[in-house]
Amino acid sequence: MDALDLARWQFGITTVYHFIFVPLTIGLSPLVALMQTFWVRTGDERWLRLTKFFGKLLLINFAIGVATGIVQEFQFGMNWSEYSRFVGDVFGAPLAMEALAAFFVESTFLGLWIFGWDRLPKRIHLACIWAVAIATNLSAFFILAANSWMQHPVGAVLNEETGRAEMVDIGAVLSNPTLLAAFPHTIAAAFLTAGTFVAGIGAWWMVRSHGAGDALTARTIYRPAVVLGVVTVLVSGVGVALSGDWQAKLMFDQQPMKMASAEALCEGENGAAFSLLTIGDLSNSCEGVTHVLTIPGVTSFLASGEFDSYLPGVDELQERSELLYGEGVDYRPNLAVTYWSFRLMIGLGAGSAALAAATLWLLRRGRTVGHRWFGRLGLLAIPTPFLASAFGWIFTEMGRQPWVVVPNPNPSGVDGVWMLTANGVSSVVGPGAVLTSMIAFTALYAVLAVLWFRLMARYAAHGVSASEPDVSPDARSDADGDRPLSFAY
Repeated sequence: MDALDLARWQFGITTVYHFIFVPLTIGLSPLVALMQTFWVRTGDERWLRLTKFFGKLLLINFAIGVATGIVQEFQFGMNWSEYSRFVGDVFGAPLAMEALAAFFVESTFLGLWIFGWDRLPKRIHLACIWAVAIATNLSAFFILAANSWMQHPVGAVLNEETGRAEMVDIGAVLSNPTLLAAFPHTIAAAFLTAGTFVAGIGAWWMVRSHGAGDALTARTIYRPAVVLGVVTVLVSGVGVALSGDWQAKLMFDQQPMKMASAEALCEGENGAAFSLLTIGDLSNSCEGVTHVLTIPGVTSFLASGEFDSYLPGVDELQERSELLYGEGVDYRPNLAVTYWSFRLMIGLGAGSAALAAATLWLLRRGRTVGHRWFGRLGLLAIPTPFLASAFGWIFTEMGRQPWVVVPNPNPSGVDGVWMLTANGVSSVVGPGAVLTSMIAFTALYAVLAVLWFRLMARYAAHGVSASEPDVSPDARSDADGDRPLSFAY
């Protein structure tokens, strides 16, 4: 394998691994803040216990997410230095804004939240976790601004003398229509992940408490957690569907090759059907591809809002790209990866839906549940939105290949600002160096994955504490004044 293939593998491995932690942090931080808000407003101790229980899991996830995210930044300046040279003037701006305006706020107030339980007034301490939740989502906005610019360049011009893209309008970058669709979709998916996480763990503990003969804890502690998680799943599920439809329509307009590949639509059609199952050789040649199960007209409707509209196929778009950008390049992404990642992204949402449907039925009219299958369903549902999010990013990034910066097909788009992935890799870093770092990072991440899972499982298995005293400074006595962290990890 050459440096290009190795660099792509390394970036793919580290990105997908890092994105395991991102949606949970984005979605769980507001939910933990909401739990603490319930405690501050009502004085109900159960919400304090739930806040600390899920807060511990949030911090474990956050710590490993930060450690793995730093690696992404270094790859831009090393393995992908030619890409950074070309787009650094534009791409670096939202990344710098993310670090200065979001990450520093996020980490600073998270520290205050961790160490301020028995030192800060209740409402000031509550404001700290809300600052973390807001900054976490703001961080996602700036990261998505950078990624959306790669999907649809705006607010920049090509400097013919330097051969670099230069920013001329930061407002256009931060109001990119691709960003305005991607941000709500990503945030909704994050809340779906966090809601499933809270509901799944709560369901398992509800069943376990029933089995231990502690129906009171099941009703007063874990049932509210399950209900909060399921309500989050239902609201965010609607958000995922609506924003996904918006994003799909934009993709059909901005990246028609990606969406044609997602449907394995080799030839253009009027009233293109949505494929549920396709067999055959999903190679880029499209030979022998047969759509076995389809829903007539749905793909055309997703693209344009009309069931009988015409959609160009992969082969037609390849010919069009050769005329616009030059021959000798295969402008089609890997059809198998694009087709199946798109379906797995959608299909794995069934885990959250199954948990939500079972919960709505079983917990109606204030009931609690002791059925073992319900606890198992809660645990089985937890990984499904994580996997759906991972396949969503695989689809987004692999579907735009061979472009690292996608050209705009519309006349109103930026002219000349595009880059093939093959041209973005470093001309200095050789295959040996990339292979060495890829092996090292993959091995290190494997160790971190084991540690993350064991820590999450360990603290989830502890359950909520038996009781939580009021830890505000006003309630602190002389006996506990010198006590170390009441919220220690």
